[in-house]
Amino acid sequence: MAGHSAGGDLYNAAEDLIGRNLAAGRGDKPAFIDTNGSHSYGDLDRETKKFASALASAGVRMEERLLLCLLDTIDFPVCFLGAIRYGAVPIPVNTRLTAEDYDFMLEDSRARVLVVSEALLPSFLPHIKNHPFLETVLVSGKDGHGFTLLSDFVAGQSEDFQTAPTRPDDMCFWLYTSGTTGKPKGAVHLQTHLIDTADLYAKPILEINEDDIGFSAAKLFFAYGLGNGLTFPMSVGATSVLLEGPPTADAVCQILKEQKPTIFYGVPTLYGMLLASGALPKKGEHSVRIATSAGEALPSELARRFTDVTGVRILDGLGSTEMLHIFLSNRIDDITPGASGLPVDGYELRLVDDDGTVIEEAGQIGMLEVKGPTSAMFYWNQREKSRETFQGYWTRTGDKYTRDERGVYAHAGRSDDMLKVGGIYVSPVEVESAILKHESVLEVAVVGHADHDGLIKPKAFVVTRQEITGDAALADEIKAFVKQALASYKYPRWIEFMDDLPKTATGKIQRFKLRDGFE
Repeated sequence: MAGHSAGGDLYNAAEDLIGRNLAAGRGDKPAFIDTNGSHSYGDLDRETKKFASALASAGVRMEERLLLCLLDTIDFPVCFLGAIRYGAVPIPVNTRLTAEDYDFMLEDSRARVLVVSEALLPSFLPHIKNHPFLETVLVSGKDGHGFTLLSDFVAGQSEDFQTAPTRPDDMCFWLYTSGTTGKPKGAVHLQTHLIDTADLYAKPILEINEDDIGFSAAKLFFAYGLGNGLTFPMSVGATSVLLEGPPTADAVCQILKEQKPTIFYGVPTLYGMLLASGALPKKGEHSVRIATSAGEALPSELARRFTDVTGVRILDGLGSTEMLHIFLSNRIDDITPGASGLPVDGYELRLVDDDGTVIEEAGQIGMLEVKGPTSAMFYWNQREKSRETFQGYWTRTGDKYTRDERGVYAHAGRSDDMLKVGGIYVSPVEVESAILKHESVLEVAVVGHADHDGLIKPKAFVVTRQEITGDAALADEIKAFVKQALASYKYPRWIEFMDDLPKTATGKIQRFKLRDGFE
């Protein structure tokens, strides 16, 4: 496959991503920029080797696991790539989870090493002594609070480390799913998966090159962010800007203005926040040439507003933790508003009905399945869920889609979000998109709600713009507005105004909480 080493059966993802830049003479070029300044590809090479050497000194063995709960600083790529270089298996985890979640992940993975940012350590303290396999705890920061500082762990270690003899199909790293429908699931990825996402998506679709500066508001622990902020820039020798803290509108806009990224990677919720903030740099006040969106479907109205302000078009796409990155995307010269676009070359897509029969006819709603080289092997320790999702060459996405006659796929909601109104499937995404076009609406989520007859109808939870008050009159106005835009049976029978919508730590709206009576 493109990007894989030619040295027979051996291939190591970290050696490839770092080595290709040293071979091209980019040792002094900035690879990452974080709050502490610029870090070159040469720095990254040396620091990953020191971390690998330190793992050897600590008695860690090849294929053992490391849990990484790290904010977006240079320590993330150093530990992630250093572990891969050593032949161990890094597991980056969401930095906004609960102590209970981290307790489960340490137990499930049997990680030998935990690397945690100092600010995140309190979420591990209640249970850290309960894990018999956990032998080394490293703290990224200035105070280890009784544990070893990461900086002390690598101090004085050798920069002359021989990369582990890993093979293309070796286990490389895990990513836990967000766990919105139960316990998190550890998706196991191979050594070749990182570079495949760059070769199949970033290079042909984003046309990323060594002159680019990338900034991903989606964090590195997120499959989407890992590609955006680490794999993609390293695959071509570009530079990545890292934001240590939360991606607030002010923090993101400051980076867009000061660091001058040329590629910006966001999610729909963030694009809404940026537009509402009034701080979004306008045309001529930034250097962004292209923006992307993933995580959930991007409403066409949100995309239009962003382009009107910035002059930048957003490429909406679909990816997943299981497939590692985007496999379905719009193209810069072929954007279909409100749709996820066409399959990325190298992936095959199909729609199937509830019986598993492939749907050939255009316009029908079906479950989306994908086949491609970056599919995870399985979910760790979850045999039954693995069987449900990974079916031979095909991976079930859990997303409902339609496909038009040109082959463009449009999102119709998650499989458990679809509504059947009067025996007809209604996509909550379609209703949400219509509501969002109302000038008073900032955010919206639509779920199914039973009426007095027990029949399911759409119900909308609406967050209004800052200066607008949600009341009965506005609710009636929005209902009438939707009736003008969509078939009459699709309008929301109820509208509830909220200050905020419940979201996962990665910004996805948790519709199941709204369905379950979240107030």
